[in-house]
Amino acid sequence: MSSPIPPTRGTAAPHAARVLLVALGALVLGACSLHSKKEDLLASPEAMYGRAAKMLQEGAFEPAIKLYESLTARFPFSDVARQARLDLIYAYYRAREKESAIDAADTFIRENPTHPRIDYAYYMKGLVYFERAPNFLERWFSVDLSERPPQDARKSFDAFARVVTQYPQSDYAADARQRMVYLRNRLAEYEVHVADYYVRRGAYVAALDRTRYVVETYDGAPAMRRALELTITCYRKLGLNDLAADTEKVLALNFPAAEQKLRKKHWWWHGGGAAPAQPASGGA
Repeated sequence: MSSPIPPTRGTAAPHAARVLLVALGALVLGACSLHSKKEDLLASPEAMYGRAAKMLQEGAFEPAIKLYESLTARFPFSDVARQARLDLIYAYYRAREKESAIDAADTFIRENPTHPRIDYAYYMKGLVYFERAPNFLERWFSVDLSERPPQDARKSFDAFARVVTQYPQSDYAADARQRMVYLRNRLAEYEVHVADYYVRRGAYVAALDRTRYVVETYDGAPAMRRALELTITCYRKLGLNDLAADTEKVLALNFPAAEQKLRKKHWWWHGGGAAPAQPASGGA
Protein backbone atom coordinates (compact mmCIF):
# COMPACT_ATOMS: atom_id res chain seq x y z
CA MET A 1 0.00 0.00 0.00
CA SER A 2 1.47 3.29 -1.04
CA SER A 3 1.66 6.03 1.52
CA PRO A 4 -0.17 9.35 1.06
CA ILE A 5 1.77 11.91 -0.87
CA PRO A 6 3.21 14.39 1.61
CA PRO A 7 2.32 18.08 1.16
CA THR A 8 4.70 20.01 -1.01
CA ARG A 9 7.24 21.90 0.99
CA GLY A 10 6.24 25.53 1.42
CA THR A 11 2.49 25.09 0.76
CA ALA A 12 0.86 24.64 4.15
CA ALA A 13 3.16 26.94 6.08
CA PRO A 14 2.61 30.06 3.93
CA HIS A 15 -1.12 29.36 3.91
CA ALA A 16 -1.18 29.24 7.70
CA ALA A 17 0.89 32.43 7.80
CA ARG A 18 -1.58 34.20 5.52
CA VAL A 19 -4.49 33.12 7.72
CA LEU A 20 -2.64 34.40 10.76
CA LEU A 21 -1.91 37.74 9.08
CA VAL A 22 -5.56 38.16 8.08
CA ALA A 23 -6.67 37.40 11.63
CA LEU A 24 -4.15 39.85 13.08
CA GLY A 25 -5.26 42.49 10.56
CA ALA A 26 -8.88 42.03 11.58
CA LEU A 27 -7.93 42.38 15.24
CA VAL A 28 -5.98 45.55 14.52
CA LEU A 29 -8.83 47.09 12.51
CA GLY A 30 -11.30 46.12 15.21
CA ALA A 31 -9.08 47.65 17.85
CA CYS A 32 -8.75 50.85 15.80
CA SER A 33 -12.49 51.00 15.33
CA LEU A 34 -13.09 50.53 19.05
CA HIS A 35 -10.43 53.11 19.81
CA SER A 36 -12.06 55.58 17.38
CA LYS A 37 -15.48 55.01 18.95
CA LYS A 38 -13.98 55.44 22.40
CA GLU A 39 -12.39 58.71 21.28
CA ASP A 40 -15.76 59.92 19.97
CA LEU A 41 -17.41 59.11 23.29
CA LEU A 42 -14.77 61.01 25.23
CA ALA A 43 -14.43 63.92 22.77
CA SER A 44 -15.85 67.36 23.40
CA PRO A 45 -18.51 68.68 20.98
CA GLU A 46 -15.93 71.12 19.57
CA ALA A 47 -13.46 68.32 18.91
CA MET A 48 -16.14 66.16 17.25
CA TYR A 49 -17.23 69.09 15.10
CA GLY A 50 -13.65 69.80 14.05
CA ARG A 51 -13.16 66.20 12.91
CA ALA A 52 -16.48 66.12 11.06
CA ALA A 53 -15.80 69.44 9.35
CA LYS A 54 -12.41 68.20 8.20
CA MET A 55 -14.02 65.05 6.75
CA LEU A 56 -16.60 67.19 4.96
CA GLN A 57 -13.93 69.40 3.41
CA GLU A 58 -12.02 66.32 2.26
CA GLY A 59 -15.11 64.84 0.60
CA ALA A 60 -15.59 61.99 3.06
CA PHE A 61 -19.31 62.66 3.24
CA GLU A 62 -20.56 59.41 4.76
CA PRO A 63 -18.13 59.40 7.72
CA ALA A 64 -18.80 63.10 8.22
CA ILE A 65 -22.54 62.48 8.32
CA LYS A 66 -22.16 59.79 10.97
CA LEU A 67 -20.00 62.03 13.14
CA TYR A 68 -22.33 65.02 12.72
CA GLU A 69 -25.30 62.84 13.64
CA SER A 70 -23.46 61.55 16.71
CA LEU A 71 -22.58 65.10 17.73
CA THR A 72 -26.13 66.42 17.42
CA ALA A 73 -27.50 63.42 19.30
CA ARG A 74 -25.02 63.68 22.21
CA PHE A 75 -24.85 67.48 22.50
CA PRO A 76 -28.16 68.72 21.04
CA PHE A 77 -28.10 72.09 22.82
CA SER A 78 -24.49 73.05 22.19
CA ASP A 79 -23.58 75.95 19.90
CA VAL A 80 -21.62 73.71 17.54
CA ALA A 81 -24.60 71.35 17.26
CA ARG A 82 -26.58 74.08 15.49
CA GLN A 83 -23.74 74.61 13.03
CA ALA A 84 -23.47 70.83 12.65
CA ARG A 85 -27.13 70.69 11.61
CA LEU A 86 -26.41 73.23 8.90
CA ASP A 87 -23.39 71.23 7.77
CA LEU A 88 -25.52 68.09 7.71
CA ILE A 89 -27.82 69.60 5.08
CA TYR A 90 -24.85 70.10 2.79
CA ALA A 91 -23.34 66.70 3.63
CA TYR A 92 -26.61 64.92 2.82
CA TYR A 93 -26.88 66.87 -0.42
CA ARG A 94 -23.35 65.91 -1.50
CA ALA A 95 -23.96 62.30 -0.50
CA ARG A 96 -27.05 62.31 -2.76
CA GLU A 97 -29.36 61.64 0.18
CA LYS A 98 -32.10 63.93 -1.12
CA GLU A 99 -34.85 63.20 1.38
CA SER A 100 -32.48 63.43 4.33
CA ALA A 101 -31.23 66.81 3.11
CA ILE A 102 -34.76 68.16 2.80
CA ASP A 103 -35.74 66.81 6.23
CA ALA A 104 -32.61 68.34 7.75
CA ALA A 105 -33.36 71.71 6.15
CA ASP A 106 -37.01 71.66 7.29
CA THR A 107 -35.99 70.68 10.83
CA PHE A 108 -33.40 73.45 11.03
CA ILE A 109 -35.89 76.05 9.75
CA ARG A 110 -38.56 74.90 12.20
CA GLU A 111 -36.26 74.80 15.22
CA ASN A 112 -34.16 77.90 14.46
CA PRO A 113 -36.52 80.49 12.93
CA THR A 114 -34.29 83.42 13.96
CA HIS A 115 -30.90 81.84 13.27
CA PRO A 116 -28.60 84.20 11.32
CA ARG A 117 -27.90 81.48 8.72
CA ILE A 118 -31.45 80.31 8.11
CA ASP A 119 -31.13 81.74 4.60
CA TYR A 120 -28.67 78.94 3.87
CA ALA A 121 -31.19 76.31 4.96
CA TYR A 122 -33.80 77.72 2.57
CA TYR A 123 -31.23 77.95 -0.20
CA MET A 124 -30.12 74.36 0.20
CA LYS A 125 -33.72 73.17 0.30
CA GLY A 126 -34.32 74.93 -3.00
CA LEU A 127 -31.13 73.47 -4.40
CA VAL A 128 -32.13 69.91 -3.55
CA TYR A 129 -35.47 70.37 -5.31
CA PHE A 130 -33.89 72.20 -8.21
CA GLU A 131 -34.38 70.71 -11.62
CA ARG A 132 -31.07 69.61 -13.02
CA ALA A 133 -29.78 71.27 -16.15
CA PRO A 134 -29.69 69.18 -19.35
CA ASN A 135 -26.73 66.85 -19.31
CA PHE A 136 -24.34 66.08 -22.17
CA LEU A 137 -26.49 63.34 -23.73
CA GLU A 138 -29.62 65.52 -23.62
CA ARG A 139 -27.75 68.31 -25.40
CA TRP A 140 -26.29 65.89 -27.92
CA PHE A 141 -29.69 64.39 -28.81
CA SER A 142 -31.54 67.74 -28.49
CA VAL A 143 -33.94 66.45 -25.84
CA ASP A 144 -36.83 68.89 -25.40
CA LEU A 145 -37.11 69.55 -21.66
CA SER A 146 -40.49 71.22 -22.13
CA GLU A 147 -41.99 67.75 -22.52
CA ARG A 148 -40.66 66.59 -19.15
CA PRO A 149 -43.01 67.30 -16.20
CA PRO A 150 -41.25 69.82 -13.93
CA GLN A 151 -40.94 67.62 -10.85
CA ASP A 152 -40.35 69.61 -7.68
CA ALA A 153 -39.82 72.83 -9.68
CA ARG A 154 -42.49 74.74 -7.77
CA LYS A 155 -41.07 73.68 -4.39
CA SER A 156 -37.62 74.75 -5.52
CA PHE A 157 -38.94 78.09 -6.77
CA ASP A 158 -40.75 78.77 -3.48
CA ALA A 159 -37.66 78.00 -1.39
CA PHE A 160 -35.46 80.27 -3.50
CA ALA A 161 -38.15 82.96 -3.34
CA ARG A 162 -37.85 82.92 0.46
CA VAL A 163 -34.15 83.69 0.18
CA VAL A 164 -34.63 86.47 -2.37
CA THR A 165 -37.57 88.22 -0.70
CA GLN A 166 -36.86 87.71 3.01
CA TYR A 167 -33.05 87.77 2.93
CA PRO A 168 -32.10 90.03 -0.01
CA GLN A 169 -28.64 90.68 1.47
CA SER A 170 -27.89 86.96 1.73
CA ASP A 171 -24.75 85.60 0.10
CA TYR A 172 -27.03 83.17 -1.75
CA ALA A 173 -29.66 85.67 -2.96
CA ALA A 174 -28.03 86.33 -6.34
CA ASP A 175 -27.70 82.65 -7.20
CA ALA A 176 -31.21 81.93 -5.91
CA ARG A 177 -32.59 84.68 -8.16
CA GLN A 178 -30.79 83.25 -11.19
CA ARG A 179 -32.19 79.81 -10.51
CA MET A 180 -35.69 81.28 -10.06
CA VAL A 181 -35.50 82.73 -13.57
CA TYR A 182 -34.55 79.33 -14.92
CA LEU A 183 -37.38 77.61 -13.02
CA ARG A 184 -39.89 80.25 -14.08
CA ASN A 185 -39.01 79.70 -17.74
CA ARG A 186 -39.11 75.94 -17.20
CA LEU A 187 -42.62 76.06 -15.71
CA ALA A 188 -43.88 78.35 -18.49
CA GLU A 189 -42.44 76.10 -21.18
CA TYR A 190 -44.19 73.07 -19.75
CA GLU A 191 -47.54 74.88 -19.56
CA VAL A 192 -47.20 75.79 -23.24
CA HIS A 193 -46.34 72.19 -24.09
CA VAL A 194 -49.57 71.05 -22.40
CA ALA A 195 -51.55 73.77 -24.19
CA ASP A 196 -50.15 72.65 -27.54
CA TYR A 197 -51.15 69.07 -26.70
CA TYR A 198 -54.74 70.23 -26.09
CA VAL A 199 -54.80 72.22 -29.35
CA ARG A 200 -53.70 69.20 -31.37
CA ARG A 201 -56.61 67.28 -29.88
CA GLY A 202 -59.19 70.00 -30.40
CA ALA A 203 -59.59 70.85 -26.68
CA TYR A 204 -59.40 74.59 -27.32
CA VAL A 205 -61.01 75.78 -24.09
CA ALA A 206 -58.58 73.70 -22.02
CA ALA A 207 -55.70 75.04 -24.11
CA LEU A 208 -56.87 78.62 -23.51
CA ASP A 209 -56.81 78.01 -19.76
CA ARG A 210 -53.15 77.04 -20.02
CA THR A 211 -52.08 79.90 -22.31
CA ARG A 212 -53.89 82.50 -20.19
CA TYR A 213 -52.10 81.16 -17.12
CA VAL A 214 -48.75 81.58 -18.88
CA VAL A 215 -49.56 85.14 -19.97
CA GLU A 216 -50.75 86.14 -16.49
CA THR A 217 -48.09 84.32 -14.45
CA TYR A 218 -44.92 84.19 -16.54
CA ASP A 219 -44.82 87.55 -18.29
CA GLY A 220 -41.52 87.93 -20.10
CA ALA A 221 -40.71 84.22 -20.24
CA PRO A 222 -39.45 82.91 -23.62
CA ALA A 223 -42.58 80.73 -23.84
CA MET A 224 -44.79 83.84 -23.96
CA ARG A 225 -44.57 84.13 -27.76
CA ARG A 226 -45.76 80.57 -28.31
CA ALA A 227 -48.49 81.03 -25.71
CA LEU A 228 -49.87 84.02 -27.63
CA GLU A 229 -49.72 82.11 -30.91
CA LEU A 230 -51.70 79.24 -29.41
CA THR A 231 -54.17 81.69 -27.93
CA ILE A 232 -54.82 83.13 -31.38
CA THR A 233 -55.29 79.64 -32.81
CA CYS A 234 -57.79 78.75 -30.08
CA TYR A 235 -59.79 81.94 -30.56
CA ARG A 236 -59.96 81.34 -34.32
CA LYS A 237 -61.08 77.76 -33.85
CA LEU A 238 -63.78 78.88 -31.41
CA GLY A 239 -64.98 81.62 -33.76
CA LEU A 240 -63.86 84.44 -31.45
CA ASN A 241 -62.25 86.46 -34.21
CA ASP A 242 -62.29 89.81 -32.39
CA LEU A 243 -60.34 88.35 -29.49
CA ALA A 244 -57.98 86.68 -31.94
CA ALA A 245 -57.34 90.01 -33.66
CA ASP A 246 -56.65 91.73 -30.33
CA THR A 247 -54.20 89.00 -29.38
CA GLU A 248 -52.46 89.33 -32.75
CA LYS A 249 -51.86 93.01 -31.97
CA VAL A 250 -50.32 92.09 -28.64
CA LEU A 251 -48.12 89.50 -30.35
CA ALA A 252 -46.96 91.97 -33.01
CA LEU A 253 -46.26 94.64 -30.40
CA ASN A 254 -44.18 92.39 -28.15
CA PHE A 255 -42.59 90.14 -30.75
CA PRO A 256 -41.76 91.90 -34.05
CA ALA A 257 -41.74 89.70 -37.13
CA ALA A 258 -37.94 89.65 -37.25
CA GLU A 259 -37.82 88.19 -33.76
CA GLN A 260 -40.51 85.57 -34.21
CA LYS A 261 -38.23 83.11 -35.97
CA LEU A 262 -37.50 80.02 -33.94
CA ARG A 263 -34.01 79.99 -32.50
CA LYS A 264 -31.84 76.93 -32.82
CA LYS A 265 -31.16 76.72 -29.10
CA HIS A 266 -33.70 76.81 -26.29
CA TRP A 267 -33.33 78.92 -23.16
CA TRP A 268 -32.76 75.79 -21.11
CA TRP A 269 -29.49 74.93 -22.82
CA HIS A 270 -27.70 77.35 -20.53
CA GLY A 271 -29.91 77.24 -17.45
CA GLY A 272 -28.59 76.57 -14.00
CA GLY A 273 -26.58 78.83 -11.77
CA ALA A 274 -23.41 78.72 -9.78
CA ALA A 275 -22.23 75.63 -7.95
CA PRO A 276 -23.39 75.35 -4.34
CA ALA A 277 -21.08 76.31 -1.51
CA GLN A 278 -20.50 74.74 1.87
CA PRO A 279 -22.33 76.39 4.76
CA ALA A 280 -20.51 79.29 6.35
CA SER A 281 -19.46 78.59 9.89
CA GLY A 282 -20.26 82.03 11.25
CA GLY A 283 -23.28 82.59 13.46
CA ALA A 284 -23.39 79.18 15.05
